Amino acid sequence: MSDVQNRCRLVLILPEGDDLSVRAAMLEGALKGGDVASVILPQYGLDDGLFQKHAEVLVGIVQNAGAAALVAGDTRVAGRVKADGIHVTGAVGELAEAVEKFTPQLIVGGGNATDRHKALEIGDVQPDYIFFGKIGGDIKPEAHPKNLALAEWWASMVEIPCIVLGGTDPQSALAAAETGAEFVALDKAVFADPAQAPHVIAAVNALLDEKAPRFGDK
Repeated sequence: MSDVQNRCRLVLILPEGDDLSVRAAMLEGALKGGDVASVILPQYGLDDGLFQKHAEVLVGIVQNAGAAALVAGDTRVAGRVKADGIHVTGAVGELAEAVEKFTPQLIVGGGNATDRHKALEIGDVQPDYIFFGKIGGDIKPEAHPKNLALAEWWASMVEIPCIVLGGTDPQSALAAAETGAEFVALDKAVFADPAQAPHVIAAVNALLDEKAPRFGDK
């Protein structure tokens, strides 16, 4: 197996759904496809009780595959299900509160970095990572140009790792990697056809192995 630590790695965002068994099977199948650094598990419209029920199962699947499980939603649920981290989708103040309360016990990162000014505000609270994009924002084959531009600017000057959202085409992962981002997040590109998810992950990893820039290269 190649050394994935010195190139951009894959982050998955699990789609919404009410049927836990379907979501669990989808996730378990996808994770058999190859290297995944972490999986973001958003709450979507689930109430806290149902979200916790889902997270208890899904977090275990992620961790058994050797990836980090990041809960996006109720932070109490993240603690109860022993998630590895919290993904904050709210404002900078919410992220700052989570960083203060949960680090270093948990990974804490977040987004809403819609421009450079907001990105620097997020950087000031010292999260473990910054996310460029919006969950559910992968609506075109390619990654959003603004997110790519922000990631390239950020990666060139800030040490805090960044995750950039790709598009619906798995090949969009390469454009994200070429920004210098440490991670690319995929949702629809992987899960649009759950039966193909492991093959997509294998293909994306092969693409990144072959063409993604290596960290530390001059």
